[in-house]
Amino acid sequence: MIFPWHLYLMSAMYVIAGIMHFVKPKAYVRIMPRYIPIPKSMVMLSGVAEIVLGLALCIPALKNDSIYGIMAMLMVFLIVHFHMLSSKKASAGIPAWILVLRIPLQFGLMYWAFWYLQF
Repeated sequence: MIFPWHLYLMSAMYVIAGIMHFVKPKAYVRIMPRYIPIPKSMVMLSGVAEIVLGLALCIPALKNDSIYGIMAMLMVFLIVHFHMLSSKKASAGIPAWILVLRIPLQFGLMYWAFWYLQF
């Protein structure tokens, strides 16, 4: 089955984002809330999840499961986005208005993934 080109774009986006967890792990560890145990391992685990879910989008038998996994992952990532708003250190110098815009962006990404359930 051939999917729309923008599903492959989404797939590539998650795979690249996941790879970045291994290329720049310190950047991701810095934004993790303190109450999350073993932050470096969680960064690596979330990187693997993004890569696996991104690749699974391109496999017809796994696409829908991947979409649900991506939506769940994005909901969990909201924790980090809110933490970045509440902590100067975690904000990494990113202006507050950009951090605020990232929250509705997460919901937009969830909707984008959800939209592919129809294919």
